[in-house]
Amino acid sequence: MENVIVQRKFVPLMEEKDFYAMAEDAMGCLDLYRAQWQESFLAEDGSCLVCRFQAPDSESIRMMSRGDGAVEKRVWAGSVHDTEDDGLATVVVERSFNEPASMDELQSREDAAASCLELHRVSFIRSIFSADKKKMVCLYRAPDAESVRLAQEQADMPVDRVWACRHYTPENIFS
Repeated sequence: MENVIVQRKFVPLMEEKDFYAMAEDAMGCLDLYRAQWQESFLAEDGSCLVCRFQAPDSESIRMMSRGDGAVEKRVWAGSVHDTEDDGLATVVVERSFNEPASMDELQSREDAAASCLELHRVSFIRSIFSADKKKMVCLYRAPDAESVRLAQEQADMPVDRVWACRHYTPENIFS
């Protein structure tokens, strides 16, 4: 099984009730595609949604997510890199690279900037790094997205977008 990520953008914006309806609909398809939903991150403003699944391949999740109303969608396989902090993320950082990047190099840069994170009260939770090494989603717990944006800028980390999110898991949505 692979970790498969779906990055979506929505216009009109996705409301929380729409996310709940999408999650409930997807639960009926998971067995068909032999997939397991791990977690999702919905932007506070409803513009973006990132979901992580365990699935046999990316195509399974691509098929399952057809007709979801997204105006833009990227589906990719990747590896998950956790810290010991298993809390719920409040901010998502999306990164992309023109050339394949090195996880070790990126982690070294992040480690060297630990004081920047601490200064802004930002805790790193997890990274999801694409198999082609050209995409990454990083998850943080922080007071707000601006704190993460400032810490990333001071650490000279590559950033496409930073956004505040609501973090959903099967445990906190269906319990």
